[in-house]
Amino acid sequence: MRHHVRPALGLAAGLIACGLAPAFAQTAPTFPSAADSDPNRLGIMRGFPPPADRTVRFGDGSGYRFPATRWAFSHMRELVPTATVWRGDAGAAALPRAERDLGTVRLTTLTGASMTFAEALAGTYTDGILVMHRGQVIYERYFGALVAHRQHIGMSLTKSFVGTLAAVLVAEGKLDPNAQVTRYVPELANTAYADATVRQVMDMTIGVRYSENYADPNAEVWAYARAGGMLPAGPNYQGPRSFYEFLTGLTKEGQHGEAFAYKTVNAEVLAWIVKRASELSLADLLSDRIWSKLGAEEDAYFTVDSVGTESGGGGLNTTLRDLARFGEMMRNRGRFNGRQVIPAAVVEDIERGADRAHFAKAGYATLPGWSYRNMWWVSHNEHGAYMARGIHGQSIYVDPKAEMVIVRYASHPVAGNAFNDPITLPAYMAVAKALMQP
Repeated sequence: MRHHVRPALGLAAGLIACGLAPAFAQTAPTFPSAADSDPNRLGIMRGFPPPADRTVRFGDGSGYRFPATRWAFSHMRELVPTATVWRGDAGAAALPRAERDLGTVRLTTLTGASMTFAEALAGTYTDGILVMHRGQVIYERYFGALVAHRQHIGMSLTKSFVGTLAAVLVAEGKLDPNAQVTRYVPELANTAYADATVRQVMDMTIGVRYSENYADPNAEVWAYARAGGMLPAGPNYQGPRSFYEFLTGLTKEGQHGEAFAYKTVNAEVLAWIVKRASELSLADLLSDRIWSKLGAEEDAYFTVDSVGTESGGGGLNTTLRDLARFGEMMRNRGRFNGRQVIPAAVVEDIERGADRAHFAKAGYATLPGWSYRNMWWVSHNEHGAYMARGIHGQSIYVDPKAEMVIVRYASHPVAGNAFNDPITLPAYMAVAKALMQP
């Protein structure tokens, strides 16, 4: 049986990913279920060689078409060039375990449906999920192509790592958040960032002409992706061929500092800034300041462009357990593995969040009352939860009140998280409340 490979980014997905949907998603395009799209069941990339209709490649675009994405998101290193984030030479930090079955925890979705946590995982195409409570792993499950030792692409979770690194450099006195961007990257003097501050970049209150509307074939997101080697450029492509080249062509649209506007290019600009301020590559900076101190089990890695520049907007790949170590470090205000990995003040600043009025202007129907600080999404809910988020369902969810961290990798067929949020956000809160019961 031939499986159907279809685009992951349809019209509805593009609109929602850009925050343009008038209400949160109540219906989604029809796709095979998580079970029916399981890459192992379909035989994707099975065999030596795999059958032609089950082979995933970068060059023909099949690596970013559903259901091939359910294999590709766990095998990015086989498809594109990467840069290693070294785990260091110390042993892996222990993750104590106290297993319990959370699958029967019930939740009510934002659309009013009732389901169990296990049903929520299947309904949002989860590849792997791990829940920590009070420093112990209490629930860990893998599906599809993902296994415990394998890295999965984090998509825009990457941004929160870059924002955290920037905040660390601020705490170290190596980066001035109030300085002009051009103090660190003078190459951006003739761009939208000429009169922007580092803080405005960190909180994405930048007025720049850049659209992430996936429904528009002329949107700048496609040029960005081709410049960064995330999509095949094609034989007639004449555009920029590196992140640096693409960023120096961005023009201003609107004013800085007035409204939150989620645009991936801001994360790439911040990545450029932190590399200049630290005099390290992004991979080496992450290894030096965080990864080698966490006691990670595995190296992480970034996807890179044609000149070896890491994608600061969406290219980080980690194992689920190492992502949990990072999330637990954040929950403990920078402390993990017997040491203060990052300054507590960095985490406290993220927890406080930013201007909610600026965030509200972006129109995210599933995130009322939230804000965005240092490239983290801050809920301001009753538990003080905050998140790193990536398209197709990637999550780090930190709930300080419940003493809980949830990390999830996924390969939802629709990019926009408004198709995940109506299920996942209530699911995370339901688990938190269940864990807080005596």
